Amino acid sequence: METVMGTVIETGSPRETFEAGRQMGLLAAPGDIYTLYGDLGVGKTVFTQGFAEGLGVVGHVNSPTFTIVQVYDSGRLPFYHFDVYRIGDIEEMDEIGYEDYFFGNGVCIVEWAELISELIPQSAKKITIEKNLEKGFDYRKITIDVMNTKK
Repeated sequence: METVMGTVIETGSPRETFEAGRQMGLLAAPGDIYTLYGDLGVGKTVFTQGFAEGLGVVGHVNSPTFTIVQVYDSGRLPFYHFDVYRIGDIEEMDEIGYEDYFFGNGVCIVEWAELISELIPQSAKKITIEKNLEKGFDYRKITIDVMNTKK
């Protein structure tokens, strides 16, 4: 399997980062898994909030830093928002039943996915959000990569 370089989106405000997430949410399909990479404060949660809006999720979306996963059932698809930043041991993912979420009919976003990389399916879409202060405080470069599963 090889990584296929996908789309690069540049945003200049939190609202634009939110909108990039919303557009991705509009395109999400059952079984999709999106992994989010980026430093603290880069906008992963803002992107996810937009993604949730694109799915039609009603209500406020917060990062589930202490609960690991937050489930939203109010949109057109079940939405499972993971924040694995505080995972101490990979076995904690088994304890919360991650496979039911990853391999169900909903959509998953996993923040800090690099911490559980061995559990992430090859078909997951990788989203990397980066700052570049030379281009402005609110500038973000969002890179979306997908895996080519064809042999």
